[in-house]
Amino acid sequence: MTGGAAGPRPDGDALAVGVDVGGTRIKAGLVDPAGRVVTQVRHDTPDRTTAARVVEDAVVAAVEELLRSPAAAGREVVAVGVGAAGFVAADAGRVVFAPHLSWRDEPLQDRLRARLDRPVVVDNDANAAAWAEHRFGAGRGESHLLVVTLGTGIGGALVREGRLDRGRHGLAGEFGHMVLVPDGRPCECGNRGCWEQYASGAVLRREALDLLAAGAPDLDAVTERCGGDLDRLQGEDVTAAALAGDRVATPSCSPDVGRWLGTGLANLVAALDPGTVVVGGGASEAGDLLLRPARETLARRLVGRGHRPVPPVLAAELGVGAGLVGAADLARASTIPA
Repeated sequence: MTGGAAGPRPDGDALAVGVDVGGTRIKAGLVDPAGRVVTQVRHDTPDRTTAARVVEDAVVAAVEELLRSPAAAGREVVAVGVGAAGFVAADAGRVVFAPHLSWRDEPLQDRLRARLDRPVVVDNDANAAAWAEHRFGAGRGESHLLVVTLGTGIGGALVREGRLDRGRHGLAGEFGHMVLVPDGRPCECGNRGCWEQYASGAVLRREALDLLAAGAPDLDAVTERCGGDLDRLQGEDVTAAALAGDRVATPSCSPDVGRWLGTGLANLVAALDPGTVVVGGGASEAGDLLLRPARETLARRLVGRGHRPVPPVLAAELGVGAGLVGAADLARASTIPA
């Protein structure tokens, strides 16, 4: 884990700030030691074509808004944790590369520490979400936990024996960029055929827009979820509409997307042998619309099926707030002397 300078040991009621910087949304909240979100704010992530400093400014603004909030009044706020949607180097909290953001070799931890004047931890957003599910959610008590997050793209992380396994350079867990279809759909990472081009929030959005373009009915039922602006439609909007029974959104959460999810999970389970798989992120809130075909495909395609355990595939318990909860908890731990 990377971290800022150690601060004072927090008291039992101290808060930490958690920030989840995704390709679409910045979610930030004040989190107590039990993993409860006391208050939170949400903002759109600046467009990936904007300068890296603009995204940094948005993070700082979200943190400062929380520090000024009534929920922070009279409470110690000991540290700030940031989960960033990108490759975060283990040595210094640098965002080496972010497929959906403008960060390239960005010294985010040092910049935020200087601007916020308090301990800061920067980690990958999926690492933060996995840590939250391990500590407070669906992965409690599991020694070998695999977490896959379905947001704008696909992220993931592995917890082994109570520790995040970040890999040699801190860059492990970029499962969404496994190539499942050689020469398949182009991906924002520069490759083609990546898993996240077939099973992610961006895919749900694309499927819904394709249906609308083809003249699907009930256009108003979908567009009202993005304020009438289809450019602002996101995968989480589609999943919410599908769960409400929307006739346009429901086909977007098709079994095909779930089967692609299960195909990728089969590869990961074969390689990593987890005891439990937890699926989180905004798109995962479609629940069994995606998870049922994913479980079926995992069981059917896992190498050695019939002769090895098939891990349960569970929905994340902490929902879209897992990233900020985990980031806050990792930041809090950085303030406690070893």
